[in-house]
Amino acid sequence: MNRIEKKFKELKEKKKKAFIVFITAGFPSLDITRRLVLELEKNGADLIELGVPFSDPLADGPVIQNSSQRSLKAGTTLDKILSLVKSLRKHTQIPICLMSYYNPIFCFGKKRFLSLARSFGVDGIIIPDLPPEEDKDFISACQRSKIDTIFFLSPTTALKRIPFINRMTRGFIYYVSLTGVTGARNRLPTDLIKRLKIIKKHTDKPVCVGFGVSTPEHVKQVFSIVDGVVVGSAIIKKIQDNAGSPGLVKKIGRFVKYLSSA
Repeated sequence: MNRIEKKFKELKEKKKKAFIVFITAGFPSLDITRRLVLELEKNGADLIELGVPFSDPLADGPVIQNSSQRSLKAGTTLDKILSLVKSLRKHTQIPICLMSYYNPIFCFGKKRFLSLARSFGVDGIIIPDLPPEEDKDFISACQRSKIDTIFFLSPTTALKRIPFINRMTRGFIYYVSLTGVTGARNRLPTDLIKRLKIIKKHTDKPVCVGFGVSTPEHVKQVFSIVDGVVVGSAIIKKIQDNAGSPGLVKKIGRFVKYLSSA
């Protein structure tokens, strides 16, 4: 049982739900990312998703795409992100997942990635463009390394596929609330609760919903059904709006506290 599983067990015992925060590693700098992780934990974040910047994202909307491009221009690499996690482990035990496209991991070297990720304190991996059928050896290696493999379900997922995703997933299932890319939305889909109830009947894993969740009202809307929510674009947008401000880290901490209070 790694940090992710322990966190969900702890939250369940306290009758609480997980508030998961996504931030792009290296935006606006790796040092600020390090400070943000610690500040977010203080203000209600239960798990952290560190986005690995990539030049050709498939699932990200314009806000996260922009943050990734700026991070890459600043010199962020997967090697540096892993070292960041290692340094964070001196100060926090908050569960940390890396959200990366497959290409950076493949180019880095899958065995090397898993070796460093395990020893440096990474708890889970989310790869949006890797269907679980496509690299079962890597997924098995992740699980042997006690790094949770977190897979997606979406509004277009066939009912018969849910048990397969349930078997392949460790940690939690990530439910994509809408058809489309990441980004803040004014409203969540009207059939979201119905779909989540169906999924909960077919899985024994925690289910967390993301993509479009951006306000306390959204959080309240789904918290009765799911085990957690993921907020990313709304937080990245707030970082963009305050880039260069000496009070950036504290401002983002207050914003996360505002969202997590729901």
